[in-house]
Amino acid sequence: MNAGRPFARPPPCMLLQTLRASCACAAALFLCLAAGGVRADAPAPPCALPVPVTGAPAGSTLPAPRIINLAGSVPIVTMAPFAEFLIAMGYPEASLRDPRDGSLSTSSYTASEQLAGTIAWYYENDGMRPMLVGHSQGGMLVVRTLHELAGAFNDQIPVYDPVADAPLPRTTIRDPYTHAARPVVGLEVSFAAALATGALPRLLLGQWTMLPRLRKIPDTALAFTGFTVAWDPIAGNFGTGTPYVAVGTADVRNVTLPATYSHIGLPITEHLAANPVTRAWIDAYRPDAIPPVPDAPDVDVRNLLHAADLWYSIRAHWCNEGQRRRAAEGSS
Repeated sequence: MNAGRPFARPPPCMLLQTLRASCACAAALFLCLAAGGVRADAPAPPCALPVPVTGAPAGSTLPAPRIINLAGSVPIVTMAPFAEFLIAMGYPEASLRDPRDGSLSTSSYTASEQLAGTIAWYYENDGMRPMLVGHSQGGMLVVRTLHELAGAFNDQIPVYDPVADAPLPRTTIRDPYTHAARPVVGLEVSFAAALATGALPRLLLGQWTMLPRLRKIPDTALAFTGFTVAWDPIAGNFGTGTPYVAVGTADVRNVTLPATYSHIGLPITEHLAANPVTRAWIDAYRPDAIPPVPDAPDVDVRNLLHAADLWYSIRAHWCNEGQRRRAAEGSS
């Protein structure tokens, strides 16, 4: 890599049947459950203000870090609708699409070692720490990858090239800021989130090594938000759920969504950016001062709360990472 330009990028079963049955039962159950409240337990990110009404950070020409969106185990709904929401809100499409096949959603059956190596590749080439957002099993993979980066499963992790779709013969990167070699183990993501990720599917799918780690967030995420749907039988949650906790210094938040929210349908958010009413609500959203939800009969507010909260955090970390890279470019 050119030492003067550190940010240059290279060219381009049975258990499932059980889950499907659970999904069908849950869909009926959600119709009968009373709506709950939303709880957010952290202050506003410092880089989120001020922002223009377009939703992009101040200075929308800022480079944007890679976001990897991870679908659930049975992707009846993938994470593509959520990615489309982010694009409509102003996030650069190129930072969301897979560089190899152009997809907007990644399988949650991807190995955590590969995903950790991919995060290292993006950081080395983009000069910005990526973000991870996972739905259901995808959220489990988010948390597992954070533990992978913390060295819980492997002492060394190969860098993985997502363009070539192949591991590289090295386990270190050249840090784009210090220019020193550093291992993949110990790298960080700027933000990570898990949507409706529960212990019951981990048990059914034999993902037992994650049971004691599922709610513990290591320092390999600067910030993490865990979203729990109240009374979510698919996740095995029959209440408000077990909160996520930091095992070190990670900024961990827990948000409880109303019981009327559908586990399966959580990624369906693209309509919120298209409607001027919900878009304005999202732009005005602050976790510490949540405005009243629009109640007009012709306004579709499905999934409004977590879409707004995620956009708030993503926008803030876009700002932080973009400014960090710009500052480094200016001093090089």
